[in-house]
Amino acid sequence: MSKKRDILINLRKEKDLVQKDVVFLLEKMHGIKITESYYGMIEQGVRTPSLNIALAISELFKKDANEIFFN
Repeated sequence: MSKKRDILINLRKEKDLVQKDVVFLLEKMHGIKITESYYGMIEQGVRTPSLNIALAISELFKKDANEIFFN
């Protein structure tokens, strides 16, 4: 059963970003190309990101990856 990652959703909303913005920033800042759909699945807990993607997301939101993905 998947667990929704509310902390990730809240971090995005606190920065006034939509999922499309996060996908754009991941590519611009880290060269990581993922779809908006895939990012949405990460937020919903349906997909678990690779370590590389998890670290890029945590850097984008200036939070520890453990806090976002394993809390």
